[in-house]
Amino acid sequence: MLGKGLRVLGHAVRDEPHMFAVSVVGSVLFSLLTIATAFVSGAVVGRIVVPAFDQGHVATGTLLLGGLAILSVSLGKILGIFGRRLGAGAMQFNLQAKYRRAVTRRYLRLPLAWHQRHPTGTLLSNANADVESAWYPIAPFPFAVGTIVMLVAAVVSLFLTDWAMALVGVAIFPALLGVNVAYSRRMSPRVALAQQLRAEVSTVAHESFDGALVVKTMGREASETERFADKAVQLRDATIRVGRIRALFDPVLDALPSIGTLAVLLVGAWRYKHGAAEVSEVVSVTFLFTVLAFPVRAIGWVLAELPRSVVGWERIRHVLDAEGDTVYGETGLTGTGPAALRFTDVRFAYTDAEGNGPDVLSEVTFEVPAGRTVALVGPTGSGKSTIAALAARLVDPGAGTVTLDGVDLRELAQDALVGSTALVAQVPFVFDDTIRGNVTLDRAGVDDDTAWRALRLAQADGFVGHLADGLDTTVGERGTSLSGGQRQRLTIARALAGSPRLLVLDDATSAVDPRVEAAILAALRRADGATQAASILVVAYRRATIALADEVVYLERGRVVARGTHAELLATAPGYADLVTAYEKAEEEREREHAFDADRLDDGLDRALDGLDEESVTA
Repeated sequence: MLGKGLRVLGHAVRDEPHMFAVSVVGSVLFSLLTIATAFVSGAVVGRIVVPAFDQGHVATGTLLLGGLAILSVSLGKILGIFGRRLGAGAMQFNLQAKYRRAVTRRYLRLPLAWHQRHPTGTLLSNANADVESAWYPIAPFPFAVGTIVMLVAAVVSLFLTDWAMALVGVAIFPALLGVNVAYSRRMSPRVALAQQLRAEVSTVAHESFDGALVVKTMGREASETERFADKAVQLRDATIRVGRIRALFDPVLDALPSIGTLAVLLVGAWRYKHGAAEVSEVVSVTFLFTVLAFPVRAIGWVLAELPRSVVGWERIRHVLDAEGDTVYGETGLTGTGPAALRFTDVRFAYTDAEGNGPDVLSEVTFEVPAGRTVALVGPTGSGKSTIAALAARLVDPGAGTVTLDGVDLRELAQDALVGSTALVAQVPFVFDDTIRGNVTLDRAGVDDDTAWRALRLAQADGFVGHLADGLDTTVGERGTSLSGGQRQRLTIARALAGSPRLLVLDDATSAVDPRVEAAILAALRRADGATQAASILVVAYRRATIALADEVVYLERGRVVARGTHAELLATAPGYADLVTAYEKAEEEREREHAFDADRLDDGLDRALDGLDEESVTA
């Protein structure tokens, strides 16, 4: 643990050498002047205080000189404390900010598959609690380094002043080492457990908040409260166990210098009685040994935080050392207008940390010609969303190629890929921002005119125009002030605002009225009134949506079973016909239920109004 902890501190020094130097210089200044205080105090007692008792008076000049000496040393110590604390604080907070940014940047570079293997609460804990824990020892660390000078100077001064009393005093150091070894061995596993439980508490809390709608509608408040309370109690107990060890360690650490001081006083008094030491020497040695408590405590503070620091650092390194970055190429796209997408013998599997997992897609081959609309249709679990993710390069195929205008997506530069392709996912995500902020995302060249154009294409300009603040309307966290269909249209507008050459819609209109959905797709097919602005790959299940596609790709169990127009597949692919018919029947049933509920509401209103007079009805 000591070796690992020192390596973590070494990283800190290399990352923040200037602030570390400022803090250590301040600490060394404080340490040296503290040693000087021992000799100044001894001189004042031996040459001013004792003679004053013997002679019954003291010269004013001598008294002023002694006071000036003490004041000068004190002012120097104040400067040292200021430099030490300022440097240590800046060093600690700089490191925390740096590694929070580093962890977050690493999250953004890692592929979607890596994130799917790690709970969100754990990732939040890595970027927050673990970063803080890793750099807890930084506050006392420069002080401890500076006080090593104090420790060495004090021990040397002790032996130069009186070797016998010095031998008695330094006998505490083996005991100090033994206490720290025992402490580290007991503390390390307890701290590791506490850090893990912090991540688990964050995970449960995040799931409960994120699934608040399910929790409320299913009446699971008590169950979720109990689940969170169970983890919180485990964390409390683990933290208390850590606190118990600290509670045992800290008093022992504080007591050792006091025991040593008492032993020095006893030996010093005995040597003074036998004429082997003077009063000033006894005072100086006693004060010097009292001074030793500073470096002992400072080193103890660092040692006390090392187990927590090591555990936090290892959890951070788990993220920073994670493999599987999405590596981009350097190739750009020179074409303009709609882009052609092609899948060739694509195979893909969602794997665990060991790389194991069944194939989700096998030998998938199809294309979306430039300027055309292709619909992906298939039962649940057939691989439609995986194909959408591959088209946007959220994941890479295990075998085969996915190309855009003939260029493998893995060879494209990031700007070329992001600038040409837009994905609208199944679950719309809306930021806690204004309509404008959600559509433009502060992208260069995306102004209000572009935002309104995108909103019109997404059939969202109507409801946005009726909002009190228009584009300046704040939609709340995850767009809570909007309906599901409005959120979906807003995310489609966000994708369109970037003028993509390929638009991938992963069941992105499921919460939209079928007529609105048809209007959106029709507008996208002729975005500028004459020619289609983007090629479209749409995951669909409604007959009206599918019928708008130039070609339909039918999937079953991760394979392309049939391709053709909607009419052709109805005639030649029984599985496709059954699925689309089932979708259509389900849709018709929902519409009948909706109409039935609307009729019941109208009848109820009529009966209620029948009981009112004409004036009340008019009102």
